[in-house]
Amino acid sequence: MISLKHVAKSYSGETNIGPVDLEIPSGGITSLVGPNGAGKSTLLTMIGRLLNMDEGTIEIAGYDIGKTKSKDLARIVSILRQENHFITKLTVRQLVGFGRFPYSQGRLTEEDEEIISKYIDFLHLREFEGRYLDELSGGQRQRAYVAMVLCQETDYVLLDEPLNNLDISHSVEMMRHLKQAAREFGRTIVLVIHDINFAAKYSDSICAVKDGEVVAFGSPEEIMKDEILTPIFNTPIQVIDGPDGLLACYY
Repeated sequence: MISLKHVAKSYSGETNIGPVDLEIPSGGITSLVGPNGAGKSTLLTMIGRLLNMDEGTIEIAGYDIGKTKSKDLARIVSILRQENHFITKLTVRQLVGFGRFPYSQGRLTEEDEEIISKYIDFLHLREFEGRYLDELSGGQRQRAYVAMVLCQETDYVLLDEPLNNLDISHSVEMMRHLKQAAREFGRTIVLVIHDINFAAKYSDSICAVKDGEVVAFGSPEEIMKDEILTPIFNTPIQVIDGPDGLLACYY
């Protein structure tokens, strides 16, 4: 479980988060949703200890992230940010191999190579593993980044907008991969996502954030309601029960 207690952050003179009290259950996918500027990514990067909080505590699997050594934390939680500044003259296999650094310190063992291959195959990247990142499409490159994070083999995986720059087809493909990873590997995946309908279809829990505060948390069935979504997104929303599940319609 991920536990946030009285977490608050103020920076840039504009963004104010919290205080937030939140418990994200272990297992499955939890999606952070909300309007632009709500604080979703800030909250995620604080959980991943890429951004210091001004007050409060965050625990992941019982470990206080403020007191846990980086090398130990790297075996508990992995994070993929929106901005990835990897050298484009890396091959897919080299990139995915970075996920083994907390274990190998750059000296890959035979076991590391087997784990790298496992996630290359899982994300259907075998035919691209020798290609450089700048030779890939946006969807292929995003799959490679996710493979790298999964290759770290942490129980907790944080993804900041993994659907960024993906079209609908590739977004569906990515969410199916993440759902499968949560199920098959027992991962707890927390992601920031803009599309409430993708969140509803693939998530086990939805956390709605607005103005730096958690305003709703629950199952998709509990969150996908007109009276909850309309004030969160500041636009009229009607939720219908479609053939593939609950669907938010914007007007």
